[in-house]
Amino acid sequence: MDLKIENMTCGGCAKSVTKAIQSVDSAAKIETNPAARAVKVETTATPSAILQVLEEAGYPATSN
Repeated sequence: MDLKIENMTCGGCAKSVTKAIQSVDSAAKIETNPAARAVKVETTATPSAILQVLEEAGYPATSN
């Protein structure tokens, strides 16, 4: 799952995004790239669950 998160601009943001995703799926594999505002996620959680938890954390995402 490839995501675009416009307001993920630094390492701190990336940690918050990672933590939010892991709250839904602790085994998720997550690659963050704050410079590109991109996140790659390998998860068993549904895309809607991931998008919802990111929205709640203050990092609304769009799926690429």
